[in-house]
Amino acid sequence: MTRDSRTITNPATLHDPTPFGYSHAVSAPGETVFIGGQYASDATGAPVPGDFAAQVELAFDRLRSALEGVGLGYEHVVRLGTFIVDHDLGKLEILGKALHARFGGRLPAQTLSGVASLALPGMLFEVDAVAVRPGAPGTD
Repeated sequence: MTRDSRTITNPATLHDPTPFGYSHAVSAPGETVFIGGQYASDATGAPVPGDFAAQVELAFDRLRSALEGVGLGYEHVVRLGTFIVDHDLGKLEILGKALHARFGGRLPAQTLSGVASLALPGMLFEVDAVAVRPGAPGTD
């Protein structure tokens, strides 16, 4: 993508979500691509043991790989779904830093869900994404 065609909207009537690592709304032209849940996994899909911060980093590495697999990157992401086992404010801070490191000031819309557990034992974090492929018919 040669230019960022996303429009980020954080209405003044809502709180500033950027310190928490997300935007309220992101609009983008083009073909929609859905990326399924990514987590800290090895080559077989088995969860990789580690603390929460390590699992977040590896899950985002997996997300990047999934995006690259369809010819996209973080700059094409318009929405994230994040899932945190036993969510607390310390984990929110770790997630916020990871998001800012990858998206800078162009944060996608995001919903964070605190959950009791995820699909496999040992998983502490999972992220899915919606991205938009630039240049689809009907876009600029």
